[in-house]
Amino acid sequence: MANLEEFRRQIDQIDQKLVDLLNERAKVVVEVGKLKASDRNAPPIYAPDRERQVFDKVKACNQGPLPDRCLVAIYRELMSGSFFLERPLRIAFLGPKGSFSHTAAMLKFGQSVEYEPQSDIRGVFDEIGREHCDLGIVPVENSIAGGVIETLDAFIDSPAVVCGEVLLAIHHNLLANCALSEIKTIYSKPEVFAQCRQWLSSTFPNIDTISTASTAQAAQKAVAEPNTAAIGSLLAAELYGLRVACENVEDIANNTTRFLVIGRQQVRATGDDKTALVFSTAHKAGALVDVLQAFRSNNVNLTNIESRPSKKREREYYFFVNCQGHSDDANVSQAVEDARHHCLQLSILGSFPRAVEIL
Repeated sequence: MANLEEFRRQIDQIDQKLVDLLNERAKVVVEVGKLKASDRNAPPIYAPDRERQVFDKVKACNQGPLPDRCLVAIYRELMSGSFFLERPLRIAFLGPKGSFSHTAAMLKFGQSVEYEPQSDIRGVFDEIGREHCDLGIVPVENSIAGGVIETLDAFIDSPAVVCGEVLLAIHHNLLANCALSEIKTIYSKPEVFAQCRQWLSSTFPNIDTISTASTAQAAQKAVAEPNTAAIGSLLAAELYGLRVACENVEDIANNTTRFLVIGRQQVRATGDDKTALVFSTAHKAGALVDVLQAFRSNNVNLTNIESRPSKKREREYYFFVNCQGHSDDANVSQAVEDARHHCLQLSILGSFPRAVEIL
């Protein structure tokens, strides 16, 4: 016990030094904020390329025993505090609070920014266009369900620029404030019920399932109504005061949703980037092949492609493509120019650092 007390004293002394150093760092951040405020051409408060530099340097300096993931999480929250000191960022997300979009936003931007829930994905884009929010976060692709139609459609006529991506591991949890034997109704999104079908059929074969617009709304109903439960996130359980009755009830464990961070400014290259584009082609044989060949000829790897029908012209489609590399890279730039010759229209939605970890 004497040794334990000595170790605790050492930890307390180190903690004091850490706090002093963190505040010393914060004072420098305040000066950076003043400098940016006085310069119209200063970089934005949130700079994804700078974020990547900081994380890479932290990992390079790490000699253990703490894992890189732990240090990155600490520095992510530090950067959130830095945003607050420079100028509090406002982040729009698909609400209500407790949704998976909310979870992704908080894991990306930390506790020290302002979050603005929106009733639909289009609302997130509108908040960026109106400059009511600095950034937004929207789901674009799920590893099981595929592309998110509302997000793809919103990009077609929005000025928003893609400036980042977030990979979030999706885990569904049964949330309830009553015993399992007392549950008569379960609320959640239709997609969630589909992803938990096997677990539900074996655990609650005769129970009523009612669809809601979001998992957070399901949690709100589970709080308000007796003998009900919701399937949702751990964040929803925390925010709405629900007990986690069963964790990880999804049928497929490796369920991941990719979110895009949208804003108004282009992002500088980091050396490990992706570029998002949207284009349409003439309705003729081989038109899409000609566009894709432009990327192949310039050695640009396409990471995914989605299509959506045009709402303006019959038999015309928009194609959404992500490729490796930054739009300023010579081969990507040339591929885009070559592709334009085969497109009715082509727009670069943005280049951004590739997500390197699943949160």
